[in-house]
Amino acid sequence: MSISTALRAALGIALLTAMDAVIKGQMQQHGFLLALFMRFVMGGATALIVLAIVRPPRPTRASLIGNLARVPLVVMTAGSFFYSISVLPLAEALTLSFLAPVFVALLGGLLLKERIDRRVLQALGFGLAGMLVMVWPRLQGHVGGAGLGVAAALFSAVSYAFNLILLRRIATREHPTVIVAFQAVGPALVLAIPALQVLQPMSWTDLALYAAAGVLGVSGHLMLTSAYARAAASKLAAIEYTALIWASLLGFFFFAEVPLYTTLAGAVLIVAGAVAVSRR
Repeated sequence: MSISTALRAALGIALLTAMDAVIKGQMQQHGFLLALFMRFVMGGATALIVLAIVRPPRPTRASLIGNLARVPLVVMTAGSFFYSISVLPLAEALTLSFLAPVFVALLGGLLLKERIDRRVLQALGFGLAGMLVMVWPRLQGHVGGAGLGVAAALFSAVSYAFNLILLRRIATREHPTVIVAFQAVGPALVLAIPALQVLQPMSWTDLALYAAAGVLGVSGHLMLTSAYARAAASKLAAIEYTALIWASLLGFFFFAEVPLYTTLAGAVLIVAGAVAVSRR
């Protein structure tokens, strides 16, 4: 893997984490569903502008099917993840998403008949232990909101694992701008009718923030998609963990979120397991 590919992936992670922070702030004003919809509306508008400028080749029939298949997965992944950050600290929700590489390995065994060796099972053990260490203090005495947030983050990790498998299959033969356009415009159309039920007036500041989130999201996904087209997912997995640094900083400065020592201890276990399974 070249240095430029690693830098593309690292920049993509930083941009997407910044986008997560913007949407977390907006969910405090407009609620989960409307903020999620506006994220995709602005992201879709940005992606279409980029598409018009770049003018990539038209997608093939196989690529069209692959991109459309990812749309519901993108909605489920983003929806569950954004719900989790609405009730959990940003760093904790992101750390739980690091279980995705372990789920990728398990799904590879179940769906693609790949061999699940001892290292995969060890990684799963590390991941589950890290998850329990991290979330236990949050679940003490207030299982409701925190428990749903943890469940949403774990569901997002599983959905993201499916998403990565599909992305790797199409990223090597499709232009990144086409992939990003599908995963922004498609969810916006899917969420349009439900979002209309909770639509409310917005200020110019709100619209500017959502526009910024759209630009950050599209830019981040372009960087990541481009990186995944140049290197195997297993080689890029470790770079995903830089999100914890950005999430901790953004959570502290903008939401006064101070990571617990159990969060850090759990993150070490989860990352250790994910790194092990990525190198199998």
